[in-house]
Amino acid sequence: MSEDDKPRGEPAVKAKAKIPAAKSIRSPEFTPHGISAGRGSGPSRPSGLTAAQARKRRFAAAAGVVVALALVVGGTAYWVTRPGPELSVSGKFASEPKVKIPKSLEPADELKVTTAIKGTGPAIADGDSMYVKYVFYQWSKAASSEDSKDKSTSKQLGSSYQQQQGQPDRPLVVGKSGVKGLDKGLLGQTVGSRVILEIPPAMGFGEQGTQLGLGKNDSVVFVVDVQATIHKNQAPQGAAQKLDDKKLPKVEDQGAGKAPKVTMPKEDAPSKLQVKTLVQGTGPALAKGDDAIVNYQGQLWDGGKVFDSSFTNGQPAKFPIGTGGTVPGFDKGLTGAKVGSRLMLVLPPEEGYGKKGNTQAGIKGTDTLVFIVDILAKVMK
Repeated sequence: MSEDDKPRGEPAVKAKAKIPAAKSIRSPEFTPHGISAGRGSGPSRPSGLTAAQARKRRFAAAAGVVVALALVVGGTAYWVTRPGPELSVSGKFASEPKVKIPKSLEPADELKVTTAIKGTGPAIADGDSMYVKYVFYQWSKAASSEDSKDKSTSKQLGSSYQQQQGQPDRPLVVGKSGVKGLDKGLLGQTVGSRVILEIPPAMGFGEQGTQLGLGKNDSVVFVVDVQATIHKNQAPQGAAQKLDDKKLPKVEDQGAGKAPKVTMPKEDAPSKLQVKTLVQGTGPALAKGDDAIVNYQGQLWDGGKVFDSSFTNGQPAKFPIGTGGTVPGFDKGLTGAKVGSRLMLVLPPEEGYGKKGNTQAGIKGTDTLVFIVDILAKVMK
């Protein structure tokens, strides 16, 4: 998988060169100054080489030995440093990745974290609610065998990329995911990142792993695309906007992470959709097809009864923008609004639940709705 895997290869070959002792050199092999010193039956003859030529020949021979040794050493260095098997991940961010876990690669005993794609969004902190896409695998050591090259086996256990449409998209809370390696490995990672985590048994699912078919000695590989993160008690980020319209509800901030106090006016509800910016955010604007992470509170104009609140539920919600996935006024009001903003939306019946209302929430077909919405993040795709 990762570029920081330690290289593997064949054992180094040690090249040894030994110069023979002078006394072991026979006289026919020793030719000082290019003159033959052989012991033949006849008188000695000149070699035909001058002293300079002889020196040049000896230098060439020595250079050849050096080159040969360099080739041996160079070949050894290649075998020592050549890349070993790697776990590889390919594909676009937020799309299901292609993951290859080589059988020749053995799971490590320590947590290993690799950032395959580096995002530029906010960093993840302990206690954050993360909106992610992920796939994870069982990774087991193979039974030992001297003649086998296989060191591991792997199998996909789950994927949120294959989530059915309409299923709730629940965030992971850092520190409470149930997987220690996931909680630790994602700290400090940034939104927009693809993170690969090789998690050893001691930092995996624990006793819950048996429900997934994991053995006590099995490692887990996670590939996680971080699409958004919400800090604990995150508040709107931007400049407060003054609202003096006495015909509209009064909104008082109660602190980070707390629902605002909303006081309804003693006036008839407006007949048209009202969208008022209470805090002007500094983030990107929401467009059709985006998914927004928000905190919200919904109340009835008549009497001020709260019928829904993510503040009370303790968990932000994800809503599609501009695609009809929410009531009309909510959809219209959030389109074009900036991340970090706090909005007040006043929805007459036709912009809410229509003439039928919503009996489960206690909303009649004639009720006007008031929403306070904090836009906390936009999901990266």
